[in-house]
Amino acid sequence: MSAVETPTSARGTPLSSRGERTRRKLLDAAERVFAELGYYDASIVKLTEAAQVSQGTFYIYFESKQEIFDELVGDLNRRVRRAMHEASAQGTTRAESERLGFAAFFRFTAEHPALYRIIRQAEFVSPAALHEHYAKIAEGYIAGLREAMADGDVVEADPEVLAWALMGVGELIGMRWILWDGPEPREVPPEVFEQMYGFITRGLLPR
Repeated sequence: MSAVETPTSARGTPLSSRGERTRRKLLDAAERVFAELGYYDASIVKLTEAAQVSQGTFYIYFESKQEIFDELVGDLNRRVRRAMHEASAQGTTRAESERLGFAAFFRFTAEHPALYRIIRQAEFVSPAALHEHYAKIAEGYIAGLREAMADGDVVEADPEVLAWALMGVGELIGMRWILWDGPEPREVPPEVFEQMYGFITRGLLPR
């Protein structure tokens, strides 16, 4: 997985520890505001009110609403990839890594339901950010599957097709059982997770 980018100001200068904390507050506020109001109804005033900073402070870190939205997509992407990578790295087989990675993805989604809502908005607000989000997840997935194929741990197939298929399974299962099953985000039920995992292993493991 690629290294986390170093946060900078809107002018590209390095930030102090205090500056990094303020920038983080703005991104956390943006996660809430964009998820609740949507991109078009959100405003810099509402973002700064949610972050409890002045509008002048906002412009130290971001040049526009579009810029903070794009950075938020990238920030959520880095965080969910890190959660999945750290979890899946604990597996001793590819099947175990898949199980741990999916569990980490569902935990992250339950804690950050805005991930789905903001990515859906990006389809219209910032298609380039949307494409980059999925491409970065797929990139690491493809590399892991290719390595597992070389070890004989999974079936021989096009790793890119497998990666995107697995990503689709995780995204739609999470949408159905975490976001749509009640007024508040929930966990994927254990029986659903087991059926999903069984489906994946039947298609992924060598016979």
